[in-house]
Amino acid sequence: MVLATLFTYSFIFIALGLVVRFLSKTSLVLILVRTWQSFMDHFHVYQLYKVPQYNDHFQENQLYNQISTYLNSLPSVEDSDSTNLFSGSKSNDIFFHLDATQSIRDTFLGARVCWTNQKSNTDGIKSFVLKIKKNDKKRVFRQYFQHILSVSDEIGQRKKEIKLHLNLSGENERWRSIPFTHPANFETVVVDAELKTKIKSDLELFLKSKQYYHRLGRVWKRSYLLYGASGTGKTSFIAAMARFLCYDVYDIDISKVSDDSDLKTLLLQTTPKSLIVVEDLDRFLTGKRTAAIAGGVSLSGLLNFMDGIISSCGEERVLVFTMNSKDHQIDQSVMRPGRIDVHIHFPLCDFSAFKGLANNYLGLKEHKLFPQVEEIFQTGASLSPAEIGELMISNRTSPSRALKSVISALQSSGTGPANGASNKMLPPQHRLSNSSSGRTGDESVEPATVFCRENMPTVSEFKKLYGLLRLGSRRKEEPMVDLGLGLIDNKEGSRHEK
Repeated sequence: MVLATLFTYSFIFIALGLVVRFLSKTSLVLILVRTWQSFMDHFHVYQLYKVPQYNDHFQENQLYNQISTYLNSLPSVEDSDSTNLFSGSKSNDIFFHLDATQSIRDTFLGARVCWTNQKSNTDGIKSFVLKIKKNDKKRVFRQYFQHILSVSDEIGQRKKEIKLHLNLSGENERWRSIPFTHPANFETVVVDAELKTKIKSDLELFLKSKQYYHRLGRVWKRSYLLYGASGTGKTSFIAAMARFLCYDVYDIDISKVSDDSDLKTLLLQTTPKSLIVVEDLDRFLTGKRTAAIAGGVSLSGLLNFMDGIISSCGEERVLVFTMNSKDHQIDQSVMRPGRIDVHIHFPLCDFSAFKGLANNYLGLKEHKLFPQVEEIFQTGASLSPAEIGELMISNRTSPSRALKSVISALQSSGTGPANGASNKMLPPQHRLSNSSSGRTGDESVEPATVFCRENMPTVSEFKKLYGLLRLGSRRKEEPMVDLGLGLIDNKEGSRHEK
């Protein structure tokens, strides 16, 4: 009798074990747990807290970003029924990211909370909604948010990634961000060491100048104008600035901006520690006459964007504008200090910049063909760094063939009228490292700072002039003063090449 009873109980336990094991592999247990939790929720009083993506002034809510970073790091995201998967900057990196309307549970100091990702149907603004028991809120609310900020800051430092933000047209969400993967930095751009030091020092000084700007009653921002022909390295230089500062890049396409108010909204939705880029500003300014390029943005709206009241709503920003040229068609009110603080010229390539390109692209510091290349440059021929760089990339397996291709292209370019034009683009007063010490023209058109080499002729320049005169039989004679200025401007411009 006893043996029969033991056998019966053993059979029951084994059967129950098999049933539990079977149920554990199905969703029934999960359904039962959630049903029980939902039932228990009716016996508690909850409070809801909403964290929107933007505040009432349309500025990005940094708390929203920090909560997003924290929630996406929780194990419950990986274990949830449905979530998003994204690849990282490395091929083997995979990241989990909350889906729209997804709910995530978290536990802190014994308190269980629930976060829900929501998106408004009216304005499309995203929000996180926190659901917490009222008793737990009194006990752990502040400590919980301090924990969120601490974890998000730690993750941000560990996974610092520069992002590129692009403005959208006709969308509720005005910015779309992608990883900024441009590899250029100040070590790879072909820039004269002295100029590179000046720019890096200027950027470093800006980073440390918050109290100084506030003492002066000025907004803590800095603006740069990069001007020069296409292919002279302006975009790569912008990427190098972003890498050096570790700032996110906001690239504003003015053709997608509907009006002045829309431009203001875009500016308000940028974050501190950002680099705001407006490329081809000259096309916008000259296009205002036909309204073919700029859309509904007016010149007044652009000026307010650069240094109006709206530009003071946010600090620690660097604005970068690019132009192909600064000719007389450009409204000079755009160029004044405060709107453009630093002007950097990017002329066509000369021999000094060519040697830097040959070192970067081909690993050549010297070559037997270098004297021939230098001789051609002395005749006034020139190409853009992008053109020369492409020839070197195409022939990188044979440095000699690459140099011969460059020589052939330079010879085909003739005496380089474009190069002469780029030299004339830099007025004499702009050759001073600080324009405030020697302005001779209209004060409103002079930049606050111009990074150019001083125009004092060196011994090497006189040697080049002598060599150029020896080549006089190969081309028509030109006035001595024009030759001298051309050489100085060319040499000066090489300091700015990419």
